[in-house]
This record gives sequence, C-alpha cells and structure tokens, in this order.
Amino acid sequence: MNISTTRSAVALWFDDGLPARLVHDGVRWRVSDTPTPLVDEPLFIHELITHPPQRFLGWRFQATASDGTTHMFEVVRDAAGHWLLGRLYD
Repeated sequence: MNISTTRSAVALWFDDGLPARLVHDGVRWRVSDTPTPLVDEPLFIHELITHPPQRFLGWRFQATASDGTTHMFEVVRDAAGHWLLGRLYD
C-alpha cells in the first residue's frame, strides 16, 4: 500500500451531509463506501470526563473513478473552509 501525503485542493460534493463526489487532479471520483468523520480529541482527558470534546477535521472515504480505479481519500478543511486532500491511499 502506498500512502501519499499532500495538501492539494479538491472539489467535494455532498448528499445528505455526506461526501458523495470528488474531483482531484482533474479526475472525477464517486464515493463508494460509507464516509468516516475525522476528529481530533484532546491529548489529556481527565478520568472523570466520559465524553471529551471532539473537533471535526474532515472525512475519510473510498472513492472510485470511471475506469474502476479505487483509492482511499482523507480530505480536510483549511482555515478558510476549502477542502484539501490530506492523504491518498493506493
């Protein structure tokens, strides 16, 4: 498995609040599994806290191109609200 880490811009479309389509490097991809939210939790959590706060970072999902190529994508939002490709798993 190859893992590419980048911060290139992507276009992301949603259906019912979940990622459905993606354009990356001029290629159109359709999400082909259930997207998983990427969240960040505090490093230290007191033992009495049962539900620590989480900060939403982005999404991880599998997507398939029209030629059948499938990859796992991690997309994150930057401070300006743009979607960026964080990681790509081959």
